[in-house]
Amino acid sequence: MDIAVFGFDPTVDALENSLREAAEQGFPSFWMPQIFGMDALTAIAVAAKNVPNIRVGTSVIPTYPRHPMVLAQQALTTQSVIGGRLELGIGLSHQPVVEGMWGISFDKPVRHMSDYLSILTPLLNDRRVSFKGESIIGRGEITPPPADAPPVLVAALGPQMLRLAGRLADGTITWMTGPETIRTLTAPTISEAAEEAGRPAPQVAMGLPVCVTSDVDAARERADRDYAIYGQLPSYRAMLDREGAATPADVAIIGDAGEVADRIRALADCGVTTFAASAFGSADELAATREVMISLL
Repeated sequence: MDIAVFGFDPTVDALENSLREAAEQGFPSFWMPQIFGMDALTAIAVAAKNVPNIRVGTSVIPTYPRHPMVLAQQALTTQSVIGGRLELGIGLSHQPVVEGMWGISFDKPVRHMSDYLSILTPLLNDRRVSFKGESIIGRGEITPPPADAPPVLVAALGPQMLRLAGRLADGTITWMTGPETIRTLTAPTISEAAEEAGRPAPQVAMGLPVCVTSDVDAARERADRDYAIYGQLPSYRAMLDREGAATPADVAIIGDAGEVADRIRALADCGVTTFAASAFGSADELAATREVMISLL
C-alpha cells in the first residue's frame, strides 16, 4: 500500500512547495481536490512541471460542468507537461452543487457517469470517439500534445457506481469512507466488477483526515468542526452511516503516533492500494503527523 499526501493548497506557489517537499520526503503521490479554489489540472501543470519523481492526482474533478472531450484535452495537455505523472480522479460532485449552484440536472447520476466514461476513455487512449449516450453525446477527434492516457479513478461510493468504475475505469478514490466499508463494500465490489470485465485489478485509493496528537478530544472536536459538511452531504452521510460513524471524527485517524501508524497499516488488509492522508491540527500536530507518514513509506 502506498502512503500519499492529500493537500489543500490555496495557490500554485504553495502547491509547488508542497509537491517538492513531498517528493523530497519520498512520497510516491500527492492528491489535490477540485472544489471552489484553484483549477486542479491548471495548477498541476504549472506546479508539477519542475518537481519530478512524484505522481499528482485530482480528487476529484466534477464531471457535470465539463464535457468529457474538454476534460480529455485538458488532462492530456497536463499529462504532457508533467511527463506522464497524472492520476485523473473524477466524480459527480453533489446534487446541491450540481443543481443548486450550476443549474444542471442531477437525474440518473450513474447513467451520466457511464456515458461520461464511454466518451472520456476512448478520447484519452485513441484521441477519437463516436458515442451517443442517454445523457451525453461525444463525436470527434482531439489533437493534444503526445502523452499516455492517465489512469482514471472514479469517486465511487455506492454499489452501482463501484461496479461501473470496475467495468470502465482504473479504480476508485474515496473520502470520508471508513475501513470496514472499504473492506466489505468498496474493495470487493469494484474488484469483482473489474475481474468480470477482464480488466486489471483496480486501484483503491482512500483519503481520510489524520492527526497525531496528545489531545484526542480536542482533535476530534476540531475534526467535527472542520469537516462538518461531510456529515451532511447525502452521499458521505450514507458512508458514515454504513460505517456506524456518527460524525466525521469517527472515521478520522486520530491518536498518538503508534496508534495512528497501526491504523494506517491496517488499511492494506482492507484492500486499500493508496492511502492519502489529509493532515490537520496545530503546527506541532501537523509535523508529528508528517513524521508518522514518512515512517510508513
